[in-house]
Amino acid sequence: MFKLYGFCVSNYYNMVKLALLEKGLPFEEVMFLPTQTPESLAISPRGKVPVLGVEQGYINETSVILEYIEQAQKGKPLLPNEPFERAQVLALAKEIELYIELPARACFPEAFFGMTVPEAIKEKSKAELLLGFASLARHGKFAPYVAGESLSIADLYFQYSVPLACGVAHKLFGIDLLAEMPKAKALLERLGENPNVQRVAAEREAAMPAFMAMIAAKK
Repeated sequence: MFKLYGFCVSNYYNMVKLALLEKGLPFEEVMFLPTQTPESLAISPRGKVPVLGVEQGYINETSVILEYIEQAQKGKPLLPNEPFERAQVLALAKEIELYIELPARACFPEAFFGMTVPEAIKEKSKAELLLGFASLARHGKFAPYVAGESLSIADLYFQYSVPLACGVAHKLFGIDLLAEMPKAKALLERLGENPNVQRVAAEREAAMPAFMAMIAAKK
């Protein structure tokens, strides 16, 4: 059985968790926080989450974990077999990560945790988010899923990156990043009706108070 190391508040952890649930694969969740202790670094070379424990050892980095699950396991496919279509899905996932998730993440401390982010960083994030969502509007199909008719790895990144980015843009910049993307808004609603997405969300909410208390203790 797989062991999924991380914590339920992490969006990257939840991408992998949803993939395992959608594919119907059994797994055990192991609480693992990002630290630089020797014990943590023995599992995750950079001390980051998530990590997937398999028979042979540990696999880190979300994109690599997702591709490993797809290649090594049966169940509901989250990547097309046809090479070009597969590349499109992976490109969309990478674009969401690089041009939406990462620029938004730079502002998470102020948007969600009551800290202060320098204005220069906020302005850079704002500009990059506008470009990132414009790119998603051009490349995404939303027919009805990000890459086409079927749920794919691109939707995992979409589900656990776009709402956070929208939260940052709304709170810090007063911008609705999906104002001109009605199909993307509709997809978020569709995904919200997915029982596995609902399970992940409920478990995230249950873990949130302890996580916020931990963040407060570090201030």
